[in-house]
Amino acid sequence: MSEEELMIQQLFVDEDELTEKQKKIIVAAIESFSEKGFAATSTSEIAKKAGVAEGTIFRHYKTKKDLLLSIVTPMMAKLIAPFIIKDLNKVLDREFENFEDLLRAMIENRRDFLHNHFHIFKIMLQEIPFQPELREQFKEHIAKQTFGRFAKLVEHYQAKGQIIEMPSISAVRLAASAIMGYLLARYLIVPEIEWDDEAETERTIQFIMHGLSQKE
Repeated sequence: MSEEELMIQQLFVDEDELTEKQKKIIVAAIESFSEKGFAATSTSEIAKKAGVAEGTIFRHYKTKKDLLLSIVTPMMAKLIAPFIIKDLNKVLDREFENFEDLLRAMIENRRDFLHNHFHIFKIMLQEIPFQPELREQFKEHIAKQTFGRFAKLVEHYQAKGQIIEMPSISAVRLAASAIMGYLLARYLIVPEIEWDDEAETERTIQFIMHGLSQKE
């Protein structure tokens, strides 16, 4: 069984009404959307890859966007959100003496997670900026559950005098922007260049710390 078929079983384990043709369509759509992006992928390409007639797609999904949402909605709710929260908690549940050590663990954790689940994430990374429905799902399933915890951690290190006083959500936004900038460049924008991940991690940490750390 292929990786894509295993993923379909995980995502749609409770969807007994899903036909074999629908599963083939979804597998083909995941591959195509990941490789070319939503806008550049045609339903005829998906149909060809799935081995079905193009009309079969439209019997199950009114539009190409409906097909995208039928993939990402269970992906976000069933697979990605629980994996993200559970995996992230491995870092957030630990106690770090310094904010810098927390940042390092966070970056290494997210880098490993993206590397292991990139095929799924690529669709989200590409489409969330352009699809309002996906942004709302991301906020509902992931952002709301993580930003509050980050904010509390920031307040903890502010109380220890390691981070300058500013609204904790602002500090989370600034740190997250730097980390996501590195990860997006690493895995989406220029993955083909030779990356020194350890050095890039340290540069990202120092960039954040110069902006957030208390001055001597």
